[in-house]
Amino acid sequence: MPKNKGGKRKSRARRTATATKRELILKEEGQEYARVEKLLGGGRLTGACYDGKTRLCIIRGTLMKRVWIRQGDIILVGLREYEDGKADVIHKYNPDEARVLKAKGELPNYAQVEGEKNDEEDDCVFEFDDI
Repeated sequence: MPKNKGGKRKSRARRTATATKRELILKEEGQEYARVEKLLGGGRLTGACYDGKTRLCIIRGTLMKRVWIRQGDIILVGLREYEDGKADVIHKYNPDEARVLKAKGELPNYAQVEGEKNDEEDDCVFEFDDI
């Protein structure tokens, strides 16, 4: 007799995660914040670190199927001492956490956070003259 009884609704209910507030992880020595530029596949991505370098980042196995990373996300990477062009993804920040990091001064002012409106991108306003 099978042990996994329930059906489709039971497994769906188990997957839904409630939005819990988690502790904000700040960078330490040997770590850097980065923005995801391009997903390469196979657990790899190109990240633009805020120290001015673009690195090939490898997603850790613990994050692989649990945390979905998209283009434009803010991540925390661990730098490698022996390879400057490569880094390991340690943590992914959600947009609310990224805004808090920017407000604390951890991220530079030019960092683009998802869901934040830029002053440079004004809405196109048309003026119609009376004919």
